[in-house]
Amino acid sequence: MTLTVEKIGGTSMSRANELLDTLFIGQRTGADLYNRVFVVSAFGGITNLLLEHKKTGQSGVYALFADADNDSGWMDALNAVASEMIRVHGEILSDGGDRERADAFVRDRVEGARACMIDLQRLCSYGHFRIESQLMTLRELLSGLGEAHSAFVTTLLLNRNGVNARFIDLTGWRDDNQPDLAERLTSAMSDVDVSRDLPIVTGYAQCREGLMSEYDRGYTEVVFAHLAASMQASEAIIHKEFHLSSADPKIVGLENVRQIGKTNYDVADQLSNLGMEAIHPNAAKILRQAHVPLRVMNAFDPGNPGTFIGPDAGVKGRVEMVTGLGVYAFEVFEPDMVGAKGYDAAILEALTRHKVWIVSKTSNANCITHWLNGSLKSIRRVERDVAAKFPNADITTRNLALVSAIGSDMGGLSVMRRALQALEEVKITPIAMQQGARRVDTQIIVEKEHMEATIKALHAALIEGQADPLELADGGTSAAPRAIAAE
Repeated sequence: MTLTVEKIGGTSMSRANELLDTLFIGQRTGADLYNRVFVVSAFGGITNLLLEHKKTGQSGVYALFADADNDSGWMDALNAVASEMIRVHGEILSDGGDRERADAFVRDRVEGARACMIDLQRLCSYGHFRIESQLMTLRELLSGLGEAHSAFVTTLLLNRNGVNARFIDLTGWRDDNQPDLAERLTSAMSDVDVSRDLPIVTGYAQCREGLMSEYDRGYTEVVFAHLAASMQASEAIIHKEFHLSSADPKIVGLENVRQIGKTNYDVADQLSNLGMEAIHPNAAKILRQAHVPLRVMNAFDPGNPGTFIGPDAGVKGRVEMVTGLGVYAFEVFEPDMVGAKGYDAAILEALTRHKVWIVSKTSNANCITHWLNGSLKSIRRVERDVAAKFPNADITTRNLALVSAIGSDMGGLSVMRRALQALEEVKITPIAMQQGARRVDTQIIVEKEHMEATIKALHAALIEGQADPLELADGGTSAAPRAIAAE
């Protein structure tokens, strides 16, 4: 038996009706519909409303509750989540009875969460109880609402279309047990016959370890990886709304991008570092250790094999992707730093305490620069802490962009020289540039307004018109197809 465990992201889940024709059913009939397990994210935007917006930081229910001076803010936000959930599944489900069942499911979960939050507020009004100690548990409870909703609605949709789908709820709703993750997965799947059942599994799993405390919103892919490993899947598949391609088609043009086809986990880790997760690094580690191969596919292009990611799948002698990220350059200059210890550790401790993501770093005798991804508010807090620790230091923060050329093994390609030539032709002067000894990526720092032009210039110089070793290895007969832009 060939068993696949497959994960669907939130943006794709919002197009569930289209997935019927491309992924869930398509041309499949009978037994071909089964021997697959789907782990689903919440519908697009729902988790942002429940927690906080992932990109802008705008407060959702959780953030409003954590900072609440009164009840009205988070309660209104929770009502808005319920309304949005009902609106979303109202567009997906065509049968009136199915919509009523989904409406009732939302009311039960949302009102249950509301009751918990009111009780928590009341309990913590007494001096013996501190609400801070319960916030992570609340964050997990709220997050699970989104995945439970999408899994339940998808199950209804598939059942209505003749598929024997089963709703597998890992969220621990009204469950007084406290299993670890392995126990949660084993118990949930114990009576599932994948040869005749199509499990639709929540991407959040309540467990003793507390997934959000370690992975925050990367928990879905970690659950997916653990499930694939525990079931000894023949392949783990991540479905996105686009192909893993050499650049953003909106920047360099759809006609110029190239589907990557094959790559290794090193490249996947670099993409994750730049906020373009092919897979969460911890999830990749789980799959590697379990010897489960990984594939990233476009959920709306079913005939395309996607991109295979494996330990030995990297292709030497090519730049695979050019991408960019807005960063803050956090620079600490101190003449007395030469030969002294403690500066680096103190800066790192402040960045960790304020939960600022370090994308990259450079240093010399008296200056340490971190290229950061985070809110300016958090970085200003870091700045104050470091200034208090080192009052004689000159600390500056600049809003810039980091553009990276990435490949499994770019040795011998003279990427830095060719990149500088390409930027000189378009009259862009880099602020900084670096390349590690492993030749996996070359990073170029430019002014923020030059990011897209830099990506376009480097993609043209390093990828467009260059022979692809993957195609040459196949004798030109199975060239990686061009990427399809997300709609």
